[in-house]
Amino acid sequence: MLAERRILLIIGGGIAAFKALDLIRRLRERGATVTPVLTRAAEEFVTPLSVSALAARKVYRDLFDLTDEAEMGHIELSRSADLVVVAPATADLMAKMAVGIADDLASTLLLATDTPVLIAPAMNVRMWEHRATQRNRALLESDGIRMVGPEVGDMACGERGPGRMAENPRIIAAIESMLGQGPLSGRRVLVTSGPTHEPIDPVRYIANRSSGAQGAALAGALAELGAEVIFVTGPATVPPPAGVRVVAVESARDMEQAVGAALPVDAAVFAAAVADWRVSGAATRKIKKSREGLPTLELAENPDILAGVAQMQTGRPRLVVGFAAETDDMVAHATAKRARKGCDWIVANDVSTETGIMGGTENAVTLITGEGAESWPRMTKTEVARRLAERIARALG
Repeated sequence: MLAERRILLIIGGGIAAFKALDLIRRLRERGATVTPVLTRAAEEFVTPLSVSALAARKVYRDLFDLTDEAEMGHIELSRSADLVVVAPATADLMAKMAVGIADDLASTLLLATDTPVLIAPAMNVRMWEHRATQRNRALLESDGIRMVGPEVGDMACGERGPGRMAENPRIIAAIESMLGQGPLSGRRVLVTSGPTHEPIDPVRYIANRSSGAQGAALAGALAELGAEVIFVTGPATVPPPAGVRVVAVESARDMEQAVGAALPVDAAVFAAAVADWRVSGAATRKIKKSREGLPTLELAENPDILAGVAQMQTGRPRLVVGFAAETDDMVAHATAKRARKGCDWIVANDVSTETGIMGGTENAVTLITGEGAESWPRMTKTEVARRLAERIARALG
């Protein structure tokens, strides 16, 4: 609950602004006080009257309001809240925040505040993927701005991709997390993600076909529920989520060391696609073609990181979750893997080429526990992550 918490809600100008009306309602149901600020562009999508009616408070719109500015109202507004939320955060607002422009009430409040800030980006997919927006995103994250979303989906403009504003339950979970009231607040969770690269020589390596998307989504979902997340990632193609402690590694042995350094934790989720083998005695120079025939690669088995943690005699996490990427007899193979490794849960998925799951945006998983196998419908990897994070929260009490 958010009883007596004060939220300053800045509503940016985009079609997603209509979602802010429901967000206000949900926040007030949880006991929060919501002070709304509308940009001029936002007024093209929602009216000050509707926002004021739902918030039961005055809507702030103008920087040069003589009554309020006589007492430096924009300073007071920016610092009297427990949290500043920007939803939707348009590309324009993100750009202003990144470079410190203060040419209207919303941007001035954001520049003048010393209160934590959470933004929910929403924009066209091309705008989100533009290098300028990604530079701004990275800069805002480095400045300590927390971010929730955007999500992948259909947009009002008819395009599909990342750019949809996160749904309100996800935004509220992030708000609760930042205010120390999420279901995983005070919990420490380890997540491994991405592939590992096992060197053959300085320019070649052995790896698995993993983008790291599912692991990154899960780390973000756990952080939104309030967990302190240690995110150990191999060289993935997707960026790590905001709000987690990132430990970047290359090889399986690197990952094993990073996992050991992260312990103890309340839960450990092993979503990384760790290479099972490495080249024994990788070459220090590039291997050249030779008329004498093909080079012989002698393989050695990599450490079993999941089993090592699951079978710890002391200091074992309360919950150990593994992943099983299978191409046939998925449930049988994953069930056997759970027993062999000694973990509590296995998240199994079919990564056959025709499924499009490996490297795609969607997943279809079966959760295997001591109670049996539970098949989930196909959904986005973000939705899978959110659902799994909620199960982890319930399991940890």
